[in-house]
Amino acid sequence: MARYAAGVAVVVLAGGLAGCMTEKASLPSSSSPVAGGAYQTIPSDGLVGRWGLASYRDEKDRARTTAMARSQCRNAYVIKKGPTDGVMMHVADDPKLYELALKRSGDGKTYLGFAAPPGDRQDREVLEMSSNEMTMRFVDPDANTRYGTFIYVRC
Repeated sequence: MARYAAGVAVVVLAGGLAGCMTEKASLPSSSSPVAGGAYQTIPSDGLVGRWGLASYRDEKDRARTTAMARSQCRNAYVIKKGPTDGVMMHVADDPKLYELALKRSGDGKTYLGFAAPPGDRQDREVLEMSSNEMTMRFVDPDANTRYGTFIYVRC
């Protein structure tokens, strides 16, 4: 059963990351500057690497999901450094990689996204971040409902 659940999670995440974008015109081009000057906070290098990835919707599933993310290291999600100090990652519903940057809002929250003010609808909110684990969720309520809260565990 656990093997089946892990397989289902991989398929759901892969499908979500590689889904079709219905409003591609609203996304900035991949050549858009990302550094964001006043918005950048933490060096993006901390995100670069191989990560096991899984998601959950209910907090009671967090520990199980962290273990599932760890088990995904054999099929790791790779985050590479972008050309202008950001990182190359997927956004909701688009198989293309975009350069994203970390940015901090006035209320102290950290976000990962395009060169827009922190908390933009296309951002991910960084809930927790350490050198070996990250927890994020999409700001957009619809994307958050579909994808849940992501846990990245360094491989």
